[in-house]
Amino acid sequence: MSSTQLTAREVLSRGVAEVLPKAETIEKLMSERKLKLYLGIDPTGSHLTLGHAVGLRKLQQFADLGHDVILLIGNGTVRIGDPTGKDSTRPMLTDEAIKQNFQDWKKQAAKVLDFDKITIVYNGDWLDALSYADMVKLMANVTVQQLMERDMFQERLKAGKPIHGHEIIYPLLQGYDSVAMEVDLELGGTDQTFNMLMGRTLLRQYKDKEKWVLSVPIINGTDGRKMSKSYGNYIALDEAPNEMFGKIMSMKDDEMMTYFEIFTEIDLDEAKTLISQSPRDAKVQLGQHIVTWLHDEASAQSALHDFEQKFVKKEVPDEMPTFNVGESKIGILDLITKICHFASSNGEARRVVEQGGVEFGSESNRQKITDPKTTVQISSETQVLKVGKRKWAKITA
Repeated sequence: MSSTQLTAREVLSRGVAEVLPKAETIEKLMSERKLKLYLGIDPTGSHLTLGHAVGLRKLQQFADLGHDVILLIGNGTVRIGDPTGKDSTRPMLTDEAIKQNFQDWKKQAAKVLDFDKITIVYNGDWLDALSYADMVKLMANVTVQQLMERDMFQERLKAGKPIHGHEIIYPLLQGYDSVAMEVDLELGGTDQTFNMLMGRTLLRQYKDKEKWVLSVPIINGTDGRKMSKSYGNYIALDEAPNEMFGKIMSMKDDEMMTYFEIFTEIDLDEAKTLISQSPRDAKVQLGQHIVTWLHDEASAQSALHDFEQKFVKKEVPDEMPTFNVGESKIGILDLITKICHFASSNGEARRVVEQGGVEFGSESNRQKITDPKTTVQISSETQVLKVGKRKWAKITA
């Protein structure tokens, strides 16, 4: 969690894509009274990344300023699923799956959120209670043309892909959350702007109340593409400190300024100067800050030491797990998957081998293995296996 509290103006500008209708008007309101605001999440999965942390961190910043902050669990809307440009529709989740997803989600989100300062509510409490007449009234507030303006629907139409009726009403149901809670402000990613503005429209029509919308950017992953689990370019919130630091050190230089702005309180001019003078030193500082934030300072220092051993000094690390094979020889894929569990499948292990990411031998004389069919001899002396950039093991007979 943030160690330095930002001012209201900084919270409304730093790491923010857009404030609608105007940042100046909501800043004035913040100086007069507490805001009631929320961030909504649909618990469709259990693994959180730094991409999810962008909105969570912004929510915590408002909580640190003393505002009335709500984390809304979309157990009502998740049954529909917010449509994406990738899928034609999402599968509907059971109540049990939603509950389990949120439990996993909350444990990871606690690295970013102080739940003592945040109220958790569930939109199923009011959405499930809507009657037929309520739904007709809700849908009468907008036209089909307005709903179809959403970018992802337009993309589906152009591609000849189906748009289901229940998907069209998703923005209305998310918008109704603002009505039910009578909020001043809603936070969300830039991909949620359409839905958040729908809430602004509905709140004005139902309650004659003004609502602001704050969108946060969608960040890129370590390879410069949008951070995504499907791309494998993400940094998980529960990633081990060494792995987290190593991934930050591998990220593209162009992404650093965005990460400094969103995930640190470091002066941005200072960060810009550091990046221009020494990108590597800038990454070290960024990695240290993020690992300290999500773990602790001791873990950050240990991760830096581990990184320098492996990649700067090119040494074999002092500490690594030891695995006993129990045979005099073994196939390299079996060694990686069955003995060391450094890959979840033979297919994954085969790719690493073929890409030249596997070394095996003595500490001073390791040989690169590129043939997945290779059988390695296990000697009576301890040998070393290296898989990828950060996985090491001592191998014994």
